[in-house]
This record gives sequence, C-alpha cells and structure tokens, in this order.
Amino acid sequence: METCTLVSMSILLGVLVRWGVSFNSYSGAGKPPMFGDYEAQRHWQEVTYNLPIQEWYFNTTDNDLNYWGLDYPPLTAFHSLLCAHVAKLINPEWVKLLGSRGYESPAHKLFMRATVLAADLLVYIPAVVLYCCYLTNGSTNKKVGTLLCILLYPGLILIDYGHFQYNGLSLGLTLWGVLGLGLGWDALGSLAFSLALNYKQMELYHALPFFCYLLGKCARQGLTGRGLFSLVKITVTVLVTFALCWLPFLSDPEQALQVLRRIFPVARGLFEDKVANAWCSLNVLIKIRSILSSDSQFYLSFAVTLLAITPSSLKLLKTPTFWQFKLALVNSSLAFFLFSYQVHEKSILLAALPVCLLLNDLPLVAIYFLQVSTFSMLPLLLKDGLLMPYAVTSLAFLVLSTHLLSALERCTEAQLRLEGYRRLAAWLPAWLPRLDLARIIRRKRWFPPSTLQMPVPGTFPNIRPCQLAVKHRGQ
Repeated sequence: METCTLVSMSILLGVLVRWGVSFNSYSGAGKPPMFGDYEAQRHWQEVTYNLPIQEWYFNTTDNDLNYWGLDYPPLTAFHSLLCAHVAKLINPEWVKLLGSRGYESPAHKLFMRATVLAADLLVYIPAVVLYCCYLTNGSTNKKVGTLLCILLYPGLILIDYGHFQYNGLSLGLTLWGVLGLGLGWDALGSLAFSLALNYKQMELYHALPFFCYLLGKCARQGLTGRGLFSLVKITVTVLVTFALCWLPFLSDPEQALQVLRRIFPVARGLFEDKVANAWCSLNVLIKIRSILSSDSQFYLSFAVTLLAITPSSLKLLKTPTFWQFKLALVNSSLAFFLFSYQVHEKSILLAALPVCLLLNDLPLVAIYFLQVSTFSMLPLLLKDGLLMPYAVTSLAFLVLSTHLLSALERCTEAQLRLEGYRRLAAWLPAWLPRLDLARIIRRKRWFPPSTLQMPVPGTFPNIRPCQLAVKHRGQ
C-alpha cells in the first residue's frame, strides 16, 4: 500500500510539473508566416482529416509540402488523424482546410497541450513505472526515487510541454520495447519498438542494439532449435507490424517511395541550427557543407556513425545481457547524435532516454549527462521564451536527483564502473587519467575564490593618445 502511494505521488508530481510548464509559450507563438512546431502538429491534423490518405505525403494545391509537410512515418500521421477527429468535435475551425493556418487561441492551446499529456499518461508514464518497479534493483524508496527522477527529466518536459512535440510517445513505445526485452517477452518488445520506428524514424538511433541483442540471444539458444523458433517469431512480429502500419501506402509503389523520400530528406543537409554534435562543432573550423556535396556528406556521416556504433554492437552480439543492452543503447544513440545525418537539437532526447535507464546504476554520471543534454537545447528554449521554466526545472531536477539517488556518495571507482576505463587509461598520457570525474568528486576540495583573483597592477596604461587618434580619424 505504501509503495502504491509513493508511486501515485510521483506520477502526480510529474503530471503537475508537466502541466505547469505547458502554461508557458510554445514554438513559433505569434510568429507568422511559418510559426513553429506547434503549428506543424496542428497543420498535420488539418491535412490528415481533410485530405485522402493518398495525398498526405504529396505536394498538391491543398497540401503545400513547403508549409510543414508531413515528414514522419505513417503512425505519426494516424496519430494526427485521431487528434483531428477530437479537434473537429470541439471546434471545426481548428482543422479547417486552408482556413486554419496559424490558428492560435487559449482554447486550442489547452487542447493541444492536453493531447500531449494524454499520450504520456497512456504510453510513456506507465512504461516508466513498470521499468522502475520490475527492472531496477534496490529498496522501494530507491525505485520510487528513480521513477521520480525519470519523470522529472527537464529535457523531455521542456520540449514536449514547452516547445511542443510528442516525443514522449515515441520514447514511450521504445521504453515498452526495452521493458519487453528485460522481462523476456521478446516478441512484445519487438512489436513495441516496431511501433516506435513507425512513429518516428529517429528511433533508428536505437535500432541496432535491439537487433544485436535479439539476434545474440537467439544464437545463444541455438539457431537450429529453440533459438530458430524465437528468431522466426520475432521476424514475423516485426514484418506484420510494419505491414499493418504501411498498408494504406503499399498498393502503389510510388506512394511508398514518396513516404520514404519525405521521412529521409537527404537534401536538407548535415545538421540544422545550433545542434551540439560533431559536425556542427567541426563546422566552426571546416565548412563541411560548403566543401562536400549533400551525397558526400551523407556517405561520410554514415561511415563515421557505423564506425562509432560497431564496437558496442559486436560486444552485445557476443554477450547479449540486459546490462550490455542498456549500455549499447546509450552508445548507439549518442553516436547517431554526434555523427549521423540531419541531426536536430532535440535529438539528444534519444540519447537521454537510455541514460535515464542508468540512473539507478550510475546516478552521478547519468545526472551529469541529463543536465548537460538539457543545457545543449538552451538556444532553442531561449528562442521559444522558455528560460524561466528551464532554470526552475533543471535546478529542481539536479537537487532532487542528487539527493534521492545519493549521487555524491556513490562515486567510488567500483560504483562508477570505471574498471574498463582504468585499463584504457594505461594507454593514455600520464596526466589525462587525473582529470576523470570520479577523482575530482572524491577529493571533495574546491578551488577557493582567492585562487581566481588577479593581482591589481600598480599603474594603468594611458589610453588618452588612443582616444585622440580615434577622434582625429573620425573628423
């Protein structure tokens, strides 16, 4: 009974924080002609409700693809259609074809925010609760603390309830997939992850660990007996799920090709805006997008990404344990974020989800990463007027997670699982291993402010001649 009460209170607090953030501004509020992601989601409801399914991904007089055309897989379109039916019942003006562009009102904002919360309550939050209850170790208080920290992760809340998107739906489906694999329900886990892939193509960030874990597990069972049966069952589950999601587009090959062209827009370039990945950072020194063609950029990013994810994938294939699976999810998603093609700032959420799954095991490292991931989206949040909710939620998350998970007390080398790093450190320069986070935390010593002070010079330079020269030049 006490456990149910604590879980219920954690869920309630998570919902209250989400709803509190939703009162703030959203992407593109009052900024015509394109507005922002809020208008994109509303426009998809307009398109899917009023146009036949054959026109959803095609450029027509009633569907201008240059104005927030659909560029996500079919399950996103079906979700938009479902929301559109509800919107039509409340106010037909919200989804009026060609007459609702840029529609903004308090009632519509309330409706849109409610759809995000409904998706979280149905998909994301139940998956988090079940994961923390059944797949985390420790006492009840520790499990509830992990649950609360995951639900209060500010990055996802600020993007979904501030900026406005439905990331909780795709991440929730992925988490259901992780839950299925962790509990031994491989077919159900494959079904859930297939749905996630059909909702957002960026779930490819997590695809290789799922594949390697399932294949490695089947291989261990023997590919001539039980393992073969499991492999066939999983394969059929995935194929049937994809077939059902794509069924309306399979009658005409051109339809399916157009959907693929829309969800994989190679022409858009290597990265967008101020995304904290390798290509954007390298672009400061080397203008890659000016030097290489779009095709060359794509092949380069593909090769580097594949190189980055291969070691952990091979390790998982050889040792398909659930712990290795979670680590591979982190490595794969982060490699995709750093090196893959067409990366957005918000894509860091795909790496943040598997890191959230490590909060119970590696709290200090996980909290640090989640704080940095939220900070990396600050330019986007500032653009949307979300500085205040960013500051409040980030600070609250830092204080609560550090306290609830005893992060600063669990920082020994064994608790941080740095044995592999120590072996690697033998090959590094002698000074580099001394910079690791565990050593800094264990010292419990901070630089006093006096060490940062500069001595005051006895005399200051005379800048009068410079002022006269500037004045004379201006005349």
